[in-house]
Amino acid sequence: MSGISKIVGRGVYVPGNDIDTDRIIPARYLKCVTFDELGPALFYDVRFNEDGTSKNHPLDAPEHQGAEILISDNNFGCGSSREHAPQAIQKFGLQAVIAGSFAEIFHGNCTTLGIPCIVMDKDNREKLVAAVQDSPDAEIIIDLEALQVICSNSIYPMTMKESAREAFLAATFDPLDNLLSATSEIRQIAEKLGYA
Repeated sequence: MSGISKIVGRGVYVPGNDIDTDRIIPARYLKCVTFDELGPALFYDVRFNEDGTSKNHPLDAPEHQGAEILISDNNFGCGSSREHAPQAIQKFGLQAVIAGSFAEIFHGNCTTLGIPCIVMDKDNREKLVAAVQDSPDAEIIIDLEALQVICSNSIYPMTMKESAREAFLAATFDPLDNLLSATSEIRQIAEKLGYA
């Protein structure tokens, strides 16, 4: 596993405060066998009518097809602690989320998947959204080392949890990968303790 210091991609703005995990991925999709099936169901109930026709959600706008960075508002990912929400975001192809704030468990679940949760204040977020809406093809660079977001020749300050930032830069954000990479040390300790 390698570290993450920069995320580069186009943005899409999904407006709203308190977007909860049930809106991100409706409960009926939680019975999937693998997380791979979740991408198309991202925001399903606010993207599609019951007959499957489009509600013209920003994710489905032609100019935002292939966007990699989701921009939203305050308290993103609140509600139940379902891991399926960040999984659906990742499987849809989004690599980072920029918001005013994040629910704690959602933030942790995103971090272990390698999805940085970037915090930007309202004024700077509104400027970034305006730049994305004005030029949907504009490239956004999220620089975790410099703690800044760059888009259309503008630089915006950002913050994020320092522990998550350090984990991304050091490639230690995935606890399972950390465990597997320490197999020999685990065996040595197990032998010392008499478990081997």
